[in-house]
Amino acid sequence: MKPTRSVSLKNFNTFGVDAIAKRYVSISDVKELQEIVALEKELFVLSGGSNLLLTQDLDTLVVHLNTKGKELVSSNKTHAKIKVQAGENWHEFVLWCLEKNYGGLENLSLIPGNVGTSPIQNIGAYGVEVKDRITEVEALEIATGKLQIFQNKDCHFGYRESVFKNKLKGQYILTSVTFQLSTNAHQIEDSYGAIQEELALKHIFEPTPKDISAAVIKIRNGKLPNPKDIGNSGSFFKNPVVGKTLFTTVQKKFKDLPYYVLTDDRYKIPAGWLIEQCGFKGKRFGAVGVHEKQALVLVNYGSATGKEVIALAQKIQATVLQRFAISLEMEVNVI
Repeated sequence: MKPTRSVSLKNFNTFGVDAIAKRYVSISDVKELQEIVALEKELFVLSGGSNLLLTQDLDTLVVHLNTKGKELVSSNKTHAKIKVQAGENWHEFVLWCLEKNYGGLENLSLIPGNVGTSPIQNIGAYGVEVKDRITEVEALEIATGKLQIFQNKDCHFGYRESVFKNKLKGQYILTSVTFQLSTNAHQIEDSYGAIQEELALKHIFEPTPKDISAAVIKIRNGKLPNPKDIGNSGSFFKNPVVGKTLFTTVQKKFKDLPYYVLTDDRYKIPAGWLIEQCGFKGKRFGAVGVHEKQALVLVNYGSATGKEVIALAQKIQATVLQRFAISLEMEVNVI
């Protein structure tokens, strides 16, 4: 398999940032991937490009994971297990599940990216995290070229975290993910106010997974920009989790502070609210800016470089830290 030289990656990342892959290859099955890692130990794996910010050209071999396929592993009266190849588009997979009446992923509708990256950052939205639906992850160890199965507990999932993002970062390539989803008596998660409002507008009081998905899609379309229209990677920062002492201090100064109670000593604060309070929402700085409807989203107006995006992100971090004494952590993978 001969790599192509000097390939622009602008169309391979949702931020629409132009960077050059000195060598690029697209693979369609795991055997091809094993052949590559047998020859090259240093490579950059590119999936859907949705949680990625490129700040430089890439000298290492860029491997575009383009594997496809969905397999029903097992099913019974209550649940089904589906093994999905890493290169499948996430939202298309969610819609496929809904057509099959498999419940559990509907709250994660319209999240950009591919299935293979979903466990890495433990994607989540509207009260659901993908870790709650994953039974196992198959991954290829780069050093040996061997496939390894990680059970859910082995993945050490956390808030937008997993072992693949930390301890084992760069050591494995995720090749497939197996999900356990409901086939009837679906457990509907509609506790978020925005979802409840959408359902009430349609006079839906006993929602199905399809109803939840439709509500989530409408909400996301209403406040998040489509990467096809304007470059972005969705939420750029994690929602910070703070201790009780800092939370109490900030709440005294800002009476309208929104928050979610996680434990008696841990509180999650919306990063978008913090950024908006600092005056960044809707502001443009040359070719980069903060989205007008969602301050958590940084956007590329067409010609921005990755370094320009990072400069804005760092400016936001410094301003939020100065005003609230809260550190914002980037959610995107910066290369």
